[in-house]
Amino acid sequence: MFRNKKSLIIFITGGDPCIETTEKLIPEMVDAGADMIEIGIPYSDPVTDGPIIQAANKRALVNGATTDKLLEMVARLRSKVSIPLLFMTYLNTIRVYGQERFLSASSDSGINGIIVPDMPYEKKSELSEDCAKFGMTLISIIAPTSNEQVALIAKEAKGFLYCASSLGQTGMRSETNPEIERIVTHAKKFTDIPCAIGFGISNAEQAKDMARIADGVIVGSAIVNIIEKFGNDCIEPVKQFIKTLKSAIESV
Repeated sequence: MFRNKKSLIIFITGGDPCIETTEKLIPEMVDAGADMIEIGIPYSDPVTDGPIIQAANKRALVNGATTDKLLEMVARLRSKVSIPLLFMTYLNTIRVYGQERFLSASSDSGINGIIVPDMPYEKKSELSEDCAKFGMTLISIIAPTSNEQVALIAKEAKGFLYCASSLGQTGMRSETNPEIERIVTHAKKFTDIPCAIGFGISNAEQAKDMARIADGVIVGSAIVNIIEKFGNDCIEPVKQFIKTLKSAIESV
């Protein structure tokens, strides 16, 4: 998906506002230009997420979203969607479900990889070995505070390297971190895999700026904000926004 182009990665919270809408939305997002989709598994304490995605987690949980229901949804979608699908989830969700059981079920459903934002680097091997066993890609994250760990993280990264553009939680921001270019340039000294920038990208202009620096752009909170605003009628507004993002990064 990164070959000879800049890629657009979209995050949504699975089951927000409901499983049925998520299932309808994902193929439409692909049609609008999404190259990869991260599906967040709703969790009661999403520590790395800001208020917009925290609220989406609550809505999804209240409306009955569960890991099993999302697995069933992905399995149904796989006849319609061929792009990579990832789960974004927290360590506690994996441990409560059972690590091997979770990875096996995710692989069987058609999930290609996982992002675990609260996983310390020192604990990575405990998860990466089981991911490899089930043909799943564990996506590595670097943040502005990774510093001396950047080389270690980048050298071991698979799939793509998720470069968080700012400290703190996810969320829309009026400006992107001016240090992100230095962070990506430094990481690329240690890896040949693509780098994608996420956290705080709120509009097409910001997406275009980040596409000049990296191989891919990750947009989440801005999408989730549209879903919150329109609820079950969110599909067309989300599609139109994705089209503007895609057009912007393709112009780089």
